[in-house]
Amino acid sequence: MNYLTMPKESLKELQTSLKVQYKALQDAHLSLNMSRGKPGDEQLALVMGMLTCLKTREDLISEDGTDCRNYGLIDGIIEARRLIADLTGTKPENVFIGGNASLNLMYNMVSNAWIYGVNGATPWSKQGKIRFLCPVPGYDRHFRITESFGIEMISIPMSPTGPDMDLVEEYVNHDPSVKGIWCVPKYSNPDGYTYSDETVRRFGALHPAAEDFRIFWDNAYLIHHLDFEDKDELLNIHDALKENGNEDLVYEFVSTSKIVMPGAGICALITSEHNRAEILKLMNAQMICFDKVNQMRHVKFFGSVSGIEAHMRKHAEILKPRFEICFEAFKELGEAGIATWTQPKGGYFISLYTPEGCARRTVQLCKEAGVQLTGAGAAFPYGRDPKDSHIRIAPTYPSSEDLKKACDVLIVCAKLAAIEKLLA
Repeated sequence: MNYLTMPKESLKELQTSLKVQYKALQDAHLSLNMSRGKPGDEQLALVMGMLTCLKTREDLISEDGTDCRNYGLIDGIIEARRLIADLTGTKPENVFIGGNASLNLMYNMVSNAWIYGVNGATPWSKQGKIRFLCPVPGYDRHFRITESFGIEMISIPMSPTGPDMDLVEEYVNHDPSVKGIWCVPKYSNPDGYTYSDETVRRFGALHPAAEDFRIFWDNAYLIHHLDFEDKDELLNIHDALKENGNEDLVYEFVSTSKIVMPGAGICALITSEHNRAEILKLMNAQMICFDKVNQMRHVKFFGSVSGIEAHMRKHAEILKPRFEICFEAFKELGEAGIATWTQPKGGYFISLYTPEGCARRTVQLCKEAGVQLTGAGAAFPYGRDPKDSHIRIAPTYPSSEDLKKACDVLIVCAKLAAIEKLLA
């Protein structure tokens, strides 16, 4: 039954019926949250052994003799740098281990460029108007960082192969005010797209008009597959850059927050040795060291990349059914002609697209029925979705039972919002 072709009288009758359903959902006094991409309880239970894997002094002595309980090694213990290097297909000398949040490292890199400049260039704060490219829909916290510095954000449309590279090249190669681009290259937040080999190669071949341009490559979901037998592969950005003599162009960020426990993971910045040396100088003024005990905890618990993969296969067994619950529920909206959605093979999110002008109303109705979603427009710079059609769905945190209830509410609310729009 396609709502777009229904007579108005039929739509009004359907609206009356849906309002009855909606009132019953409100009377159920639900309190469900799908607003953020958080690991669920079953995932967190898988890493409880991390809390007890360090038992003796010897467990905390690095292979180079460093005592992880004490000061020193601002860039991280060699074992942790090697683990991250193996995970990202790079070398330990390209890895800087940070604290527990990659977002903090991203903020640091923007802040350092703003205050000190990039590798000897004039600080961004003294260059007048500067701009960042923002693939959309994208990660709201990326946009919040650049907005907090007053950096102008330019939306770049996303597709299943990645950002519109014609537009990216036009800006980067010809506009010196463009200083960076935010990227989530694998299982992107929120569409779940993985950049194609061609897209990565075009990033590698950029010729920026600005000497201090950088690619902020937030590889947050590099091993977060829903099915390890049917997964996306991402070309190594460092290899693509090296082919073009552009090794300095990228800051790659990774984190174990969604592998272990958010707030108790480790993060890393992977970049050229030249960039890394500059970063170490600036970081030495900020701190003495990060949490090496936690770094060693990761090394002891996982052992190797194979250990991380085995662990993430368990995550996939938990998460794939949750995504399938959403895909199955959304079919009802698809049959009504009032929604499309992405079907990622990994990551933490699904993009749901309503008819234009319906996303905010859908989210509002859900909230009034006890289901919290990410705010409509959050996946766009300044919180403004020009079509008001995108809703970010985060299916990982609720239990399967709660997720089904939340989807039931979402379906009714999306139908009501679409009918209101059609009858307006």
